[in-house]
Amino acid sequence: MNPEELPIQLPVPLEIKPATADMLPLIVDLDQLCLGGLWTIDGYQRELDSPNSDLLILQRLDSPSVVGVACAWAILEECHITVLAVHPSYRQRGLGQALLYDLLLAAHRRGLERATLEVRVSNQAALSLYTQFGFREAGRRRRYYQDTGEDALILWRSQLQHPSFPQELTQWQQRMQERFNRKQGRIDLQYG
Repeated sequence: MNPEELPIQLPVPLEIKPATADMLPLIVDLDQLCLGGLWTIDGYQRELDSPNSDLLILQRLDSPSVVGVACAWAILEECHITVLAVHPSYRQRGLGQALLYDLLLAAHRRGLERATLEVRVSNQAALSLYTQFGFREAGRRRRYYQDTGEDALILWRSQLQHPSFPQELTQWQQRMQERFNRKQGRIDLQYG
C-alpha cells in the first residue's frame, strides 16, 4: 500500500518492532515521504545487518503498513539517533514519542551512557519532543541539510545509565500508554 494512501481511522492497534528485510520497501517509501529519500534500500539493509544498529518500525497490526521508522547506532558509549519519522497522517498522536522511547530503552539496555542527534532548527515539533525526553542543545552544524542549506542543532541526552533513568523510562511509558488508551487504542511499546 502506498504510504500516501494510508487510512487514518483510529483507533488502530499499533506495534513497535525490529525491522525485517521484507519491510524494507515500505520503510523506503515512508523515508521518501517523510525525509525526502534520506536512505536507500541498501542503506536500510546495512542497518539491519549491523550489530551496532537498532532499526525499528511502527506498524499497524491490521495491515502491512509501516507508519513510523526509527534508527540508532551504538558507537562506543553513545547512542546516535539517525532516523525518526512518522507518517504525516499519524503525527501529533504521540507515536514519535513511542519510537524515541524505544530507542532510548534499547540504548539503556546496551549500556550506553548518552544519546545524540541532529535536528533541523526549523523543526519545532521534533525539538519539543526531544526536549520532553531531556535532550539539550549542545551545538550547531552550519548548512548541515544539503536540500535547503538549513542548520542542524546538535542535541544530547546524558545519564542513560544513571540509577534514576529506569524510573524515567517507566514514567514516560505510563504517560504514553495512558494517552494511547484515551485516544488511539493500543500500542505495544518495548519491542525488545
